[in-house]
Amino acid sequence: MLELIAQPLTKEAFAPFGEVIDSRTSDHFPINAGRTQRHHDLARVETLGDNARTLISIFVSQPIELPLTLSFLERHPLGSQAFMPLHEERFVVVVAPAGESFDPRQVRAFVTDGHQGVNYHAGTWHAIQSVLEREGEFLVVDRGGDGDNCEEHPLDVRVTLA
Repeated sequence: MLELIAQPLTKEAFAPFGEVIDSRTSDHFPINAGRTQRHHDLARVETLGDNARTLISIFVSQPIELPLTLSFLERHPLGSQAFMPLHEERFVVVVAPAGESFDPRQVRAFVTDGHQGVNYHAGTWHAIQSVLEREGEFLVVDRGGDGDNCEEHPLDVRVTLA
């Protein structure tokens, strides 16, 4: 079994897998007569293939218990997938580089601080939604349309927090 200790999520450490979505570190500017700050262009939405479209959804996830035990990772080869917590929920992120398969030595685990979201690049292997402490609501942006956009790869992994 692969043993991982989830490290704090940073833009630099997560860059091979996607983008960290964090309004605290983004470019922003006023709109709506100065009443709103727009945190602009936080992540790139990828939608590959014929008849592809962008989906905006809300996922409600039940909290996991630690250590987190996983039996597989999944990937979406035809588009990116972004998760942004709506109520400062912390969650565990387990990822491996994009590709047809992955080397278990390349699997990484991160823990968000409740203000951060993630955008997985198309094809990045990742774990299922793993919210900590309490039920969580997430704004999810991903790809809809033709084609099989979800694949699973078996992997026995246990994740603890640093």
